[in-house]
Amino acid sequence: MKILSIQSAVAYGHVGNSAAVFPLQRIGVEVLPVYTVNFSNHTGYGAWRGPLIAPEDVAAVLLGIEERGVFGEIDAVLSGYQGGAGIGDVIIDAVARVKAANPSAIYACDPVMGNAKSGCFVAPAIPELLRERVVPVADIITPNQFELGFLTGTSPATIEETLASADLARAMGPRTVLVTSVERPDREDGTIEMMVVDDRGAWIVQTPLLPMKANGSGDVTAALFTAHYGSTGDAADALARTTSSVYDLLAKTHESGERELQLIESQEFYAHPRMQFTVRQVR
Repeated sequence: MKILSIQSAVAYGHVGNSAAVFPLQRIGVEVLPVYTVNFSNHTGYGAWRGPLIAPEDVAAVLLGIEERGVFGEIDAVLSGYQGGAGIGDVIIDAVARVKAANPSAIYACDPVMGNAKSGCFVAPAIPELLRERVVPVADIITPNQFELGFLTGTSPATIEETLASADLARAMGPRTVLVTSVERPDREDGTIEMMVVDDRGAWIVQTPLLPMKANGSGDVTAALFTAHYGSTGDAADALARTTSSVYDLLAKTHESGERELQLIESQEFYAHPRMQFTVRQVR
C-alpha cells in the first residue's frame, strides 16, 4: 500500500507527518510525506520556529512526485491540519490528479478544527473551507464529536444523535466517518468511545479515558485507520486495530510522564495490536 500524506512536520515531537509516517511504515505502508510546515515543535508549546511552506511550494513538490509517474500507484491520500485556505486548494487538486491516475484511490481527511474544550483553534476561513470544499471530495473523514457537529450544524451527544450526524456528513460526500471521540452522557465514568459508520453499518468501541492530552494522537489515529480500512474494507476490524494501537501508545506515553507521544517506544503496538477492546455493532 502507498499513502501520499500531506501534513505538517516538526523536528521535535510528533504531530502531523511526524506522528503519522512511522506507524504507517511500521505496518508495512510505503509513505510519501509532503510537508505543509517545517517547525521546530508543535504550536502547543506557545513558541516555535521554522517556516510555513507556501502553497505553491507544496504544489511544486506534488508536481515533482507526479512527474515520476507515481500517482497511479498511490492507494490513498491523507491530510490533516490545514494552516490556510491555499493549502486546501493544493490538497483538493492533488486528490483529483491522484484519482485521475488511479480511480480506486481514496482520500482520507482529518478535518481538524478544534474540540469541545477549546472550541475552534484554526484560522476563521478553515471550517468553511473544510465543510464546503474539502469534505465533499473525501472518501473517509475522521472528525472528533465536536468537529462532526460543526460540519453538520448539529450537537451530537447520544449514540443515536452521533449516528444521525454521521449520516448527515456522509450525505455531504464521504462514505465513511470515523468519530474519534464519542462522549455520550450515559457512558460509564472514566471511558471514551470511537465510532465508525459506513455503507455496511456502524460500530462503536469503548476504552478507558486516560487523564492526559496528547498532541498528535489524532494524526496517528487517522493514519492507522486509513491504512487498515484501505487494505481490508472492513470498518469493524480497522476500528479494533486502530483503537488497540492508539490506546497502548497513549498508555505508554502517560506512564512515561513525557509530554510528547512515545511513538518509537510503542512500535510493537502498531505491528501487533493486542485487540483488547470489543467492537460492538450499533446499526
